[in-house]
Amino acid sequence: MLEGKNLQLLSTGELARLRLRRLGFVFQAYNLLPVLTALENAEFTLLLQGVRVEQRKERVQKLFAEIGLANLEHRRPGELSGGQQQRVAVARAMVTEPALILADEPTANLDSATATALLEVMEQLNRAHNTTFVYSTHDPLVMERARRLIGMRDGQIASDVAHAGHTL
Repeated sequence: MLEGKNLQLLSTGELARLRLRRLGFVFQAYNLLPVLTALENAEFTLLLQGVRVEQRKERVQKLFAEIGLANLEHRRPGELSGGQQQRVAVARAMVTEPALILADEPTANLDSATATALLEVMEQLNRAHNTTFVYSTHDPLVMERARRLIGMRDGQIASDVAHAGHTL
C-alpha cells in the first residue's frame, strides 16, 4: 500500500505513473548523467513530468540551497565530490516531492564524515517535507540512526524492530 493504493492491483501503466510522480530513487552509484550539469540532473524527473523550465529551475535551486549545493548548479558530476554527487542524486529524488524515497546503499561510496552529513540532510528533508525514506543498507551508521530496522534473509523478513528516539 502507498497512499491508500494497493500496488498489487495497479496496471503496468499505473505503476509507471506512480514511480514517476510519487516515488524517488537514490542509487548507490549516483546514476547522474555526466553530460548534464548538477541542475539538469536534478531537474530531469521534472522534465519527464512536463513541468515548465522556470518552475523546474526554481524548485531545484530552492532545494539545492536547502541541502548545501547552492552555487554548484552549473558543475557537471565529474567536477563534484562524491558527497556532492550524492546530494544531487538526493535532490533529483526529492524535487518531485514524492511520498516515498527508496535509497539503495546511499552512503556506500562516502567517507564517514560525508555519510553523516548526507544522513543529516536526508533527516532534515524527512522532517521538512514529510517524505518517507526507506534505505537498503549494510552501513551501521545508517542503521544506528534508523527509526525502524527490518532485517532480511533470503528474501524474507527476519526481524522488525522499532528504534524509539532514532532520527531516520
